[in-house]
Amino acid sequence: MPTETVYGLAANALDAQAVVRVFAAKGRPTFDPLIVHVSDAAQAWTVAEPSPRATRLAAACWPGPLTLVLPRRAIVPDVVTSGLDTVGVRCPDHPLALALIRGAGVPLAAPSANLFGRISPTTAEHVREQLGDAVAVVLDGGPCRVGIESTVLLPDPSPIILRPGGLTRERLEEILNEQVAVADNAQRQGALPMASPGMLASHYAPRTPLTLVTGAFPDDTTAAVLSFRGDDLPTRHHAVEVLSGPGDLAEAATRLFAALRRLDGSGATVIHARGVPEEGLGLGINDRLRRAAGLG
Repeated sequence: MPTETVYGLAANALDAQAVVRVFAAKGRPTFDPLIVHVSDAAQAWTVAEPSPRATRLAAACWPGPLTLVLPRRAIVPDVVTSGLDTVGVRCPDHPLALALIRGAGVPLAAPSANLFGRISPTTAEHVREQLGDAVAVVLDGGPCRVGIESTVLLPDPSPIILRPGGLTRERLEEILNEQVAVADNAQRQGALPMASPGMLASHYAPRTPLTLVTGAFPDDTTAAVLSFRGDDLPTRHHAVEVLSGPGDLAEAATRLFAALRRLDGSGATVIHARGVPEEGLGLGINDRLRRAAGLG
């Protein structure tokens, strides 16, 4: 199903056997929990226990690219949460996704509709390319508007972003009127790595090796280049993708996964990428680039 972030591979979140088929189709390890998608906050509170912060954030941000990690209710199967006492829930901002959830009459567990660890899909064709006959139906809702996954937030006891994404830290702080922390690599790999989806050190990765460049891009006729604004390109290269000529982080987020997919298919021996400004949506873009490079 399409969402505003990326396409999701959806199953009845209350049916353990259906959820197991999602893991099988993706080749996803069952220790990586899934996000439960709901049609509204009322349905969210049937699978998760709200807190005052969670209630405030849901009212301000849903439908939208925010996942809240909250205490789970007993109705949620262990396979959805990987046995954790918490569950990630969000209300997607896409008419087809909401229609599907309402039509199903149950919340839907829906990780990104790609092979595990590979580039997330932002069009229906990307889903068909990766999953093929592993899924029976692909709902084509056009290109995803946001283009990177949701921000995952643990709201209590103090708010901390477990995965940067489509909702900025600045917006969260504005809503809550308090500081919001961001989990660092040590927290990701230590105390928090299984608290939410998409936190493995290597994730969202192309098949072609990807390296992060801090200085000038090297001249290399066998290398592909992923540039933010396109004003820093090497003289020689195999292929180039520019995320946003004007330097618009929203446009860059929308284009990121499709650009990586094209570079991955270009025949280059390596993809050289440079991070974007570490502000707003740039936090989520850089997070995806670091983990595409296997850097956590």
